[in-house]
Amino acid sequence: MNSEELRDYCLTKQEVTESFPFGSDTLVFKVCGKIFLLCSLSSNPLQFNVKSDPEKITELREQYDCVLPGYHMNKRHWNTIIIDGSVSKQQLQKWINESYRLIILSLPKTVQKNYFSDTNSSL
Repeated sequence: MNSEELRDYCLTKQEVTESFPFGSDTLVFKVCGKIFLLCSLSSNPLQFNVKSDPEKITELREQYDCVLPGYHMNKRHWNTIIIDGSVSKQQLQKWINESYRLIILSLPKTVQKNYFSDTNSSL
């Protein structure tokens, strides 16, 4: 997965916006104003930060060499994923989906219901 594929995938999700609030090097994706993915465009190999379930975060880091504690993020909730070819595109998408889902679940119930009632099964 390259930066264009990553961007295209993130933008397929409902209510997602992209911006560069931290400078031209860091692409940020938000849902309802909350960050679910940050991508460093200057890193080689490409890497991005996603929110992860705190109960599974240590397991992911132990299981996958490409999963590190979130760079400049709360390490209890965020992972940095290095796209080094060691995991499939589908696995990368799964981690993106999980981050998106966790952010949706952190929103007030009324917001979840109003914006995502027709997509809850895909979250």
